[in-house]
Amino acid sequence: MSQDLAATSGVTEVEERSPSLLSRLLAETFGTFLLTLVIVGVLVYSPLNTVGGLGVALGGAFAYIAGAATVGRVSGAHFNPAISLGSWLSGRITVSAMFSYWGAQLVGAILAAAVLFATVPQPLLALLGKENTPDAFDAAVNGFATHSPLYLQTQGQAQFDWLPALLVEVIISAILVGVYLGVNDRRSRIAYAPVAVGSAIAALTLVSWFVTNAGMNPARSTAAALFANDWGGDGSGRQLWLFWLAPLVGAALAALFYRAFASVEPEELELDEIDEEDDDEATTVVVVAEEPAPVAAVPASAATEEPAEKAAEAEPAAEPEKKSDEKA
Repeated sequence: MSQDLAATSGVTEVEERSPSLLSRLLAETFGTFLLTLVIVGVLVYSPLNTVGGLGVALGGAFAYIAGAATVGRVSGAHFNPAISLGSWLSGRITVSAMFSYWGAQLVGAILAAAVLFATVPQPLLALLGKENTPDAFDAAVNGFATHSPLYLQTQGQAQFDWLPALLVEVIISAILVGVYLGVNDRRSRIAYAPVAVGSAIAALTLVSWFVTNAGMNPARSTAAALFANDWGGDGSGRQLWLFWLAPLVGAALAALFYRAFASVEPEELELDEIDEEDDDEATTVVVVAEEPAPVAAVPASAATEEPAEKAAEAEPAAEPEKKSDEKA
């Protein structure tokens, strides 16, 4: 949160303000860029290494944790249209902000894929048996049937058709969005939320890598499909619809489930709002520098006159006692 410091006439006030929409969109662009750069980069160069699905899982987890730790306080660290949809359905952002986040995420993912596309060495393509740079992106696209990683690993002896792929993508997307909503709930106050979401990305990638090349993120899927440029009759680009539909359906299910079973009760919401107001008041620090009041000098004669006056006031009180003694 940005802080404005104002110092006026000895008063210093620290006030917290929420980031602007532009700041949040730039944060989402950066985070999605980083996430896509790592995941697609590992997959594009997968023929040169032996990391496989484990490398993709760990790379995606570390990239998300790093991005969320950097700009999560600005935008909430969605980096994924499915998470933005879940946040809107759970009442955390507006619908206009959700569509703005989608645009920023697509821009970040496409920029990351463009960087990878522009930096692939041409001699490497010949060594890998690729005719052109788009062929190098075939390893990064999400797909099913003949484009499923299982089909390639088994040399065409086994594959996942569209229905199992759809079910897997819906389930893993619902789990991811559910984890995000849970650990970022304002009542949970979990300091390691990026680690929890990153761990979920790693675990779900390991489960779904052989099925669909681990989608879960429509922005990342779109970027890889665009630069693979396989839009023919049986091309991987024709399967992109599944990697938008399934994550969004999974996000909607997670958000509705969350609102039904983990939403705030009206009375609890009022108490939380009061607590937040108290916290906001407590976080505003006001330091007032007061000048000491001037001390007037007391003359020495006045100081000596005060004891004499007090003694004179005390003498009449003693006279009745003397008269009572004379009568006795």
